Amino acid sequence: MIHRLFCLFCLFSLLGLLPGLLCAQPSPTLPTAAQDSLYLRQTYQKREVMVPMRDGTRLFTQIYAPKDTLTPHPILLWRTPFGCQPYGPDLFRRKVGPNPFTLRDNYIMVYQDVRGRWASEGSFVQLTPHLDQKKTPTQVDEASDTYDTIDWLLDNLPGHNGRVGQWGSSYPGFFTSAGSLSGHPALVASSPQAPVSNLWRDDAFHNGAFMLAANFRFYRLFQPHPKPTQTNPPALFEADDADGYRFYLSMGPTANSETGYYRNRNPYYHENVDHPTYDAHWQRRTILPHLRGIKHAILVVGGWFDAEDLYGTFHTYQAIEGQNPGIQNRIVVGPWVHGGWIRPSGQTLADQDFGTQPLPFYQQTIEAPFFRHYLLDPSGPFDLPEATLFETGTNRWRTFDTYPPRNLTSRTLYLQAGGKLGFEAPTAARSFSEFLSDPAHPVPYSPRINDGFSKDYMVDDQRFALARPDVLTFQTEPLGADLTLAGPILANLLVSTTGTDADWVVKLVDAYPADTPPNPAKPGVVFAHYQQLVRMEILRGKYRNNPSQPQPFQPGRPTAIAVELQDVLHTFKKGHRLLVQVQSSCFPWADRNPQTFVDIFQAKPGDYQKATHRVYHGQGAPSRITVGIL
Repeated sequence: MIHRLFCLFCLFSLLGLLPGLLCAQPSPTLPTAAQDSLYLRQTYQKREVMVPMRDGTRLFTQIYAPKDTLTPHPILLWRTPFGCQPYGPDLFRRKVGPNPFTLRDNYIMVYQDVRGRWASEGSFVQLTPHLDQKKTPTQVDEASDTYDTIDWLLDNLPGHNGRVGQWGSSYPGFFTSAGSLSGHPALVASSPQAPVSNLWRDDAFHNGAFMLAANFRFYRLFQPHPKPTQTNPPALFEADDADGYRFYLSMGPTANSETGYYRNRNPYYHENVDHPTYDAHWQRRTILPHLRGIKHAILVVGGWFDAEDLYGTFHTYQAIEGQNPGIQNRIVVGPWVHGGWIRPSGQTLADQDFGTQPLPFYQQTIEAPFFRHYLLDPSGPFDLPEATLFETGTNRWRTFDTYPPRNLTSRTLYLQAGGKLGFEAPTAARSFSEFLSDPAHPVPYSPRINDGFSKDYMVDDQRFALARPDVLTFQTEPLGADLTLAGPILANLLVSTTGTDADWVVKLVDAYPADTPPNPAKPGVVFAHYQQLVRMEILRGKYRNNPSQPQPFQPGRPTAIAVELQDVLHTFKKGHRLLVQVQSSCFPWADRNPQTFVDIFQAKPGDYQKATHRVYHGQGAPSRITVGIL
């Protein structure tokens, strides 16, 4: 009875998925963790096995199978480098399956440690390079491991219905993307969620700038497993300073993060040190150009405020869409941080209140029906839109039949003298705005004191930056009507520096009017003149022309650069202003640029020097932001 009620609710919800705008609907109620746990133990049984791959390596695999063996059940697979804890046939995971509704659809849930991680045999390679052609029968990659795993499950599990799906978020999202290339005929649905796709462009580096805080804290725990284990080694060192800005500044040059702490004890972290440019090492590890020949349904999921894999979300969808014509490839993006679509509610993030609970809506009306259709009953009707996106600013779900949406109007915002920003092409004579950048006093990435990697920084109030003399601010007049931006944003700037290298950070900000009322749910937050970050990205200037071949700046010479700010769907409301900030540091989100042309992992204290940066505007120097208006 419970299962039937869930199905009816989902069907009625799906009928409300009208093109364009999803009308406000009551948020469904999620089962509690205690209810999930009780249902899991009453309904499922667990076993653990070692599954052999074609090269003889065995991968540790946990199987949560419904006790009901009379009804055929589909298989859902999750492959992870983070461990299948808890280990032991009598110890159950706190959460099984993509969400509570898929749990109650009674799939056979399979979790697997990828090769070289935790209890599995073999050697682990970061973002295992995909082999389009296997030269020998025992040559392996993540696609072949997925194929062999599915084959074993079909041959050795009783009570399955012959259909297999897979899902994974973050690093497991990469394994889902790679697994979609397995070509196994039983694989009918994959959902890569915030998938890692290119370490040099997302998690490790952003356009050449090293993501210092995120990587420094991650790799002290993500260590090699020389042999199968069910216990992770202790952290290489402690990094428990609550003030990350102070901690990383006192660390000194970026090189000290390795020599002072890791000391070559983690080869995964050291890969960054050995490969600061986009060389063959990173190029072999991007899955994007290989995402072709996919025959089954795909659901790509991500969050607008994903601090780790926003690039991976959109570029995975675009790569699959462009390289696999005719398949069912869909994308969902909500107002979430990294992995926020698996956590309760999602109604608030830092100071922002979205006025609705996007998580239950996504789980019950999109994710659960997606797997239900392809794995349980593919004969029934199913009409999930191509793109289901949460529009921030107005805080509503919208649907589109293409992504980016059709009929976007490309418009250009011009940076102008006096801190002005507007859609009119500049008529004033060429001029510039300049600031002194001092690596000893970098601009913080957040107004809050935190450990250096706050996941909610992507909606932070940017008023703190106005007090900085090393941040340039340009803003429009108050808008006379709502203005909705959609799709990618590109900043084209004409700049110069007195140094030989420089970072360029561009931020797009929603500046609220003076009469913005307080929100009783957010006491103490002054929303009058609030400056909400909408999108931000960084470019290490020496990679402006070629990420594989860094080039120094000629001091004082105006130089064109382009900074991709990635995608948005955000409405600037009537009375608000669009605001653009340009700065040269964003610390310790990104490491400090010495502002001299050096290998960042070889830079010495003396290489970190002050420099004056200029942004040119006016006739003949159209520094500008190109946006899509919906």
